[in-house]
Amino acid sequence: MNYQQTLDWMFSRLPMYQRKGAVAFKKDLTNSIAFSDHLDNPEKEYVSVHVAGTNGKGSTSHMIASVLQAAGYRVGLYTSPHLLDFRERIRINGEMISQQAVVEFIKQNKRFLESHDLSFFELTVGMAFDQFAKEKVDIAVVEVGLGGRLDSTNIISPIVSVITNIGYDHTQFLGETLSEIAVEKAGIIKPGVPIVIGETVPETLPVFTELAQLRGAPIYIVDQKSKLDYETDLRGDYQKRNVRTALAALKLISDKGFKVSEQDVTAGMAEVAIRTGLRGRYQILGREPLVICDTAHNREGLELVFDQLAKETFKNLHIVLGVVNDKELDGILSLFPKEALFYYCRPDIPRGLDARVLQEKGESIGLKGEVYGTVKKAFAAAQEKASSEDLIYVGGSTFVVAEMPL
Repeated sequence: MNYQQTLDWMFSRLPMYQRKGAVAFKKDLTNSIAFSDHLDNPEKEYVSVHVAGTNGKGSTSHMIASVLQAAGYRVGLYTSPHLLDFRERIRINGEMISQQAVVEFIKQNKRFLESHDLSFFELTVGMAFDQFAKEKVDIAVVEVGLGGRLDSTNIISPIVSVITNIGYDHTQFLGETLSEIAVEKAGIIKPGVPIVIGETVPETLPVFTELAQLRGAPIYIVDQKSKLDYETDLRGDYQKRNVRTALAALKLISDKGFKVSEQDVTAGMAEVAIRTGLRGRYQILGREPLVICDTAHNREGLELVFDQLAKETFKNLHIVLGVVNDKELDGILSLFPKEALFYYCRPDIPRGLDARVLQEKGESIGLKGEVYGTVKKAFAAAQEKASSEDLIYVGGSTFVVAEMPL
């Protein structure tokens, strides 16, 4: 099989949570452990940093990787989901895994993958860990996919663990309350391994402190009010929270023997997107009109984005909006500004919510707009109607942003 045929096989044969939802969610680590054994436990060949959280875990992971790259280390970075290219999930010093490496990995392990009925995510994690071992990385920064305790990445034994924050997302899997969700996220806390907590609320702090004490893990709660001396190329004031969390993790990584200077931190933070290829976080796609996209898709993330949008200067606001069908619409639609003009669309994945359903729900609370057949048609309509002084925001789902020309 060539690269495209290999991708087609992966997407069709293996259930992918991001596209299909609950049918692809595996509730234990049996497959991940078995696949790691089959691959001769590649994750034990290098040290790792593990990053979980409801929001900000992707940005924080990229910040940590960028600084470590600036310090001269060979850094593996595993994140999910991807936007445009599957290979975005697996990077070494910002370079995506090669197409040939993907093809060869599937060719060599296809029989095992089929016989053990692995999910798309389980496969991808194994591929990442195997690639990092083959390429002899010094350290890997590994982002949790969903939750923590039962996530496929949780077979690693990191030198530092990070939980950015806790919010309401994926409640059908992780629990209905913040404390229940915190228990799932805190599943990445390992015996004796330092844990950095980016943000806490009264419901989550006792969960973290109790589990950390139970497992003998030193716990570090980040002071989110501390002064920052570092600028980042990732736009949005909310990134300051992620900078503080990343800095706390980097201090502990440095304590473990990785030399990171002030100059490395300054350089790494200033060029996160350049060094790691991060996209879709309050990303500016055009000016006159100003076009901004963001992958925020839950209440907490969208609140931060709209706080940031309120600081922009514009005449009229146009919102290209699409979501997936397992979102709790009442919780997120109430955040959107009623004075905006909406362009409802459906992301091109099986989980995408019908745009007419979204429009009906939105208009019931005063969010006026029209339905368009695709994300591209919705964006084109917004461009046609917007003046040079307006702002077009594209979001609601990672998969809406993925269909934009980034």
